[in-house]
Amino acid sequence: MSDRMPTFDSLMNPLLEALFELGGSGSIDEIYETVIEMQDIDDELASVPHNPEKSNLTEIGYRMAWARTYLKKFGFLENSTRGVWALTPLAREKRKVNPKDVVKTVREADKKVSRQKARKTNRSESIELSNIDSVDSDSWHEELYHLLTKEIAPDAFERLTQRLLRESGFVQVEVTGRTGDGGIDGRGIARIHGFMRFHVIFQCKKYQGSVSAGEIRDFRGAMVGRADKGLFITTGTFTPAAIKEATRDGAPPIDLVDGEELAEKLKEFRLGVNTEMIEKVTLNKKWFHKL
Repeated sequence: MSDRMPTFDSLMNPLLEALFELGGSGSIDEIYETVIEMQDIDDELASVPHNPEKSNLTEIGYRMAWARTYLKKFGFLENSTRGVWALTPLAREKRKVNPKDVVKTVREADKKVSRQKARKTNRSESIELSNIDSVDSDSWHEELYHLLTKEIAPDAFERLTQRLLRESGFVQVEVTGRTGDGGIDGRGIARIHGFMRFHVIFQCKKYQGSVSAGEIRDFRGAMVGRADKGLFITTGTFTPAAIKEATRDGAPPIDLVDGEELAEKLKEFRLGVNTEMIEKVTLNKKWFHKL
């Protein structure tokens, strides 16, 4: 691992700074991109994968996940079920943390909980706090990632993308996938509120790494004059330079969907991902007073 790779605790204050920059709340992707930009982390470092066999997380994304987890347990962050993270009143008041204090406090609290559980079950339980493989992730994400990248064929992934776009409101979705067509896998028409329509060309890439800016430029070159927008879907991630290239001023826009967003969309439309839950709705008045 590169010596330049920031540790998870060194990312705590940059993460808080990013949330202040975003107005107090943001999605995981927004926070990630803002930290990368504010800390001037280059593409090479930002593209280092954590464990490409299990997930599409980059190493920095993985360590940011741990920073979020520790800051939440420390009382500086809260998050919703839709993946939006926000500063708490304590974070707004203090603005910064001492990372060593955060790590010490959280680990002591976790050890206390572990001892209490061990007493209740009359058995010894230990938590290896340095082992952070399960942070901010669900097992179904890892299973889905393995399925999409290792088990299904490329043409099956294209058909899955076609079905997903149709479920999302696209019409006339066609998978082309012709060799030598600049990476274009298909086209469709996006309907906006039943009135506006945009011709969209898409590329769907089974990938365990990060899509580069060069790949985005190649895709844009293939779509120019053939569609209103481009859509690039991958099981992997996008480098910061790729994200900037996709939204470059004066160039045809390209929307990006990475592996995490793809998983959530499949879950939303119940495409091979089933959810079981018992809903109980309560009102949290304190939350409204904190706004």
